Amino acid sequence: MTDLEIARKVTLRPIAEIAGKFGVQYDDLEPYGKYKAKLPLSLINKEKVAESNLILVSAISPTPAGEGKTTMSIGLTEGLNQLGKKTTVVLREPSLGPVFGIKGGATGGGYSQVLPMEDINLHFTGDFSAIEKAHNLLAALIDNNIQSKTTSLNLDPRTISWKRVIDMNDRSLRHTIVGLGGTGSGIPRETGFDITAASEIMAILCLAEDLMDLKKRLGNIFIGYTFDKKPIYARDLKAEGAMTALLKEALQPNLVQTIEGNPAIIHGGPFANIAQGTNSVIATRMGMTFSDYVVTEAGFGFDLGAEKFFDIKCQSAGLSPKAVVLTTTIRALKYHGGAALDRLKEKDTEALLKGMPNLEKHIENIKQFNVTPIIAINKFVSDSDEEIALLRKVAAKLGVEVALAEGWEKGGKGTLDLAKKVIAIAEKCTTQFTPMYQWDTPVKEKITHIATKIYGARHVDYAAQALRDLKKIEDLGLDHLAICIAKTQKSLSDNPKLLGRPKDFIITVREIEIAAGAGFLIPITGSIMRMPGLPAHPSSEKIDVDSEGNITGLF
Repeated sequence: MTDLEIARKVTLRPIAEIAGKFGVQYDDLEPYGKYKAKLPLSLINKEKVAESNLILVSAISPTPAGEGKTTMSIGLTEGLNQLGKKTTVVLREPSLGPVFGIKGGATGGGYSQVLPMEDINLHFTGDFSAIEKAHNLLAALIDNNIQSKTTSLNLDPRTISWKRVIDMNDRSLRHTIVGLGGTGSGIPRETGFDITAASEIMAILCLAEDLMDLKKRLGNIFIGYTFDKKPIYARDLKAEGAMTALLKEALQPNLVQTIEGNPAIIHGGPFANIAQGTNSVIATRMGMTFSDYVVTEAGFGFDLGAEKFFDIKCQSAGLSPKAVVLTTTIRALKYHGGAALDRLKEKDTEALLKGMPNLEKHIENIKQFNVTPIIAINKFVSDSDEEIALLRKVAAKLGVEVALAEGWEKGGKGTLDLAKKVIAIAEKCTTQFTPMYQWDTPVKEKITHIATKIYGARHVDYAAQALRDLKKIEDLGLDHLAICIAKTQKSLSDNPKLLGRPKDFIITVREIEIAAGAGFLIPITGSIMRMPGLPAHPSSEKIDVDSEGNITGLF
């Protein structure tokens, strides 16, 4: 059966029942229909957060074959619950761009899914829409101020980097000109659109402590300069109040359920190659308030989402995971070892061995944060016993626990071995993670730490624009911010063609963007796309709805 067919076989439990299992009274919920609800921020208890066990699910460098972090996260949650550990999975919300593009939905797969999958993958509770509206409100206020003769801040349009956003893959909107049509339609200038998940407001919402912190962060958004070189922030446009009003409901985490009827929290959705790539601080704390264990994931490979999870989210929120589950597949390792994409189902121990250095580097990176890793083999039917044994042998040499996970096929029963090993590691953990850098370290030094220690680069080069940006950051007094490197997810380097574990490469920083509201700087490496395009045959072609309103083709 397809993921959607499996999901449809499940009898959904009323959200009141799920809330009761989570530990929340129905009267404290804000229901969105029968099977979804918002959780008020007042329910968070930081003392209980400190007593909970946070488990991070990451992965080796992604490949076109897919690794299945979300499926692993949900399956592990089901397994932990079956072992009597009250566990909640806390995940990001899907973006419509990937849903209708190439990747498809993001609610897990097989018998490790969060439900209702159609709702979650489509409009859900409107969080993305609220972020889009708040972002575009600021864009409208900027253009209105440029046009105004009475309230103008004397903004220099050439310095404004704030674009508009839409939650769709639409390459035609990457570069646009606004203000055409005469004096009544604004001042013509070049701008464009990013996808909503790339909005700084998405990053802000996922790092905010509470409603007032959200408002403060929104006011700190850097817009550009006046003609006399004075920096302008969103607060100078008096924008933060109205933006916060639009985001008031979106700031509350969303409660749903897993296939096995366990609570799940879905909230926020920043991408990991251009932002921090994890769900909200508020959602994680909410889960930890009511659970013995919280399983969460970070986007793409450990070098991207997980590094930012530790250095940005955990440093900001005072969180410390007890273990890292490194999602690994035999197919992906063979791809990193040079095997062709159309031959990954064939047994190939030679390619598997050649791909092992990628796994080894990610294990090394996890240990640099002073956290214990465990390798989870996301099993596929094509995996041979010989290949699995070889991977186990490599894990033994690395001194790392390994577990075979079959959550896609068997749900929680397929992850019991992994769950037992996670519990053993978590119960022994008495230390806090070690960050890769301190935020008050000089900007270049922070970038070098990540590039050399996590990616394995020999050196970092800076283009002329990046050097000018460094000077601007220093002049603005923003050099104390965290670092969120924008890089390809396909390689440890900034070159997507360098698979496996490349060495002696140079990372080139082209420019450095300022996300002062989110609290980080974004060094741009390689070619990063903030507005993806659709493929020749997008996933949307397969999606349909019948006369009874049943959706098909969504996966």
